[in-house]
Amino acid sequence: MTTKYPHLRQDFLSSIVVFLVAVPLCVGVAVASGVPAELGLVTGIVGGLVTGFLPGSSLQVSGPAAGLTVLVFEAVSEFGVGTLGVIVLMAGLFQLAMGFFKIGRWFRAISVSVVEGMLCGIGLVIIAGQIYAAAGLKAPQTGIGKIAGLPGAFADALGSSKALASLAIGAGTIAVIVLWTRLPKAVRSVPGALAAVVLATLATLALGLPVATVEVEGLFGVVQLPGADAFGELATPAIWGTIVAFTLIASAESLFSAAAVDRLHDGPRTEYDKEMVAQGVGNTVCGLLGALPMTAVIVRSSANVNAGAKTKASRVLHGAWLLLFAAALPSALALVPIPALAGILVHAGWKLIPFRQITALWRGHKGEALILVVTAVSIVAVNMFEGVLIGLALSVVKTAWEASHLKTEIVDKGAGPVQVHLTGNATFLRLPKILDSLEALPQDRPVELDLSGLHHLDHACRTALRNWAERHSSAGTEPVRVTTAA
Repeated sequence: MTTKYPHLRQDFLSSIVVFLVAVPLCVGVAVASGVPAELGLVTGIVGGLVTGFLPGSSLQVSGPAAGLTVLVFEAVSEFGVGTLGVIVLMAGLFQLAMGFFKIGRWFRAISVSVVEGMLCGIGLVIIAGQIYAAAGLKAPQTGIGKIAGLPGAFADALGSSKALASLAIGAGTIAVIVLWTRLPKAVRSVPGALAAVVLATLATLALGLPVATVEVEGLFGVVQLPGADAFGELATPAIWGTIVAFTLIASAESLFSAAAVDRLHDGPRTEYDKEMVAQGVGNTVCGLLGALPMTAVIVRSSANVNAGAKTKASRVLHGAWLLLFAAALPSALALVPIPALAGILVHAGWKLIPFRQITALWRGHKGEALILVVTAVSIVAVNMFEGVLIGLALSVVKTAWEASHLKTEIVDKGAGPVQVHLTGNATFLRLPKILDSLEALPQDRPVELDLSGLHHLDHACRTALRNWAERHSSAGTEPVRVTTAA
């Protein structure tokens, strides 16, 4: 056995670690998304037993992700749990198409600042929303509402013993996760999130705290194929924006995770288009089962690598352990306090905020730092999809602006024609500056406009320069003489 499968022992042990990390995260993401807890486990199972078998990235692990929590919650609120499967199914089919047409590699061209800004915005919304869940309070619908309502929420919690008990469990969960990393290595073999949930559950039971716990419906009770009514929602134009958002954000998160995981090990590198296909197959299956969307998840993937995994067997086995847990011990979920899961997600949201990257960007690339901040603020103020589009638009504008290096040199010897030399790239972004310089020239002097030094002259600038030359010629004594490159 060891000759045929030389890495079986390392992969088996790694799969146990990933399973223990995945259980609280799968359940927590599902509860925060407004769907039954078991659906998070279903997505984790598919991520292991389906996507885990497929080629692409050998060591990264797929499952429900905290980064999609906000988007899933919005989709469920607007379209209902029954339609979630159709949204995920269509997103999976789009991912399959992108993989087959080899679009996956192009996701590496997305500005890192936009991705970091997306994660930052998601992290802020998750933290704000889960604080309400930790206190047992109902959170406002919008990101701005969640943040603005926090002072009032804390005031309400201080006046309620039940809310205080719930907050204590959530705060204690976060404290255990943070402090767990400082314990001896032998103790840290148990994942901090799992230990925190177990301790929170034991404390709730021992002290008889009035804290809400996870509602359990059973694995087969929550798995439902999308019905005709759900597919009928595809006739609603609004749903397609959500589908595109699921597709783009899940794909970007998966492929950026793959790039990060590749830096953690010396094994085979990720084949991006094949990984896109693998994610598409997984989301298609999740959609058919009515489960949460799937992405590659950096927390579970890094745990897999750090635990010593060598092949994809570890992630496949972790899916098998999730299936056994969901089938054999569903009642254990009913004991888990919801504020403990909220604490796990608050910690996960905090980890999504790229504090170091923001500082580094501000020191060296203030424009990129601005894109990151604007993307994050837009996600909080509007929603995730439109926030990412705003960030992408800013990134494109910044790139175009930086590519428009233009120098305007005016030579006026006091007599004879005024000479104007334009060198570099003349694009519409530089047009106001060009026209300001030209319109400031004296109207009663001949002008020689030298464009031979331009590498690029776009249509907008060409038209504007021609119109200016006509106006100047009609007002002056001689027509403008224009020199272009040969």
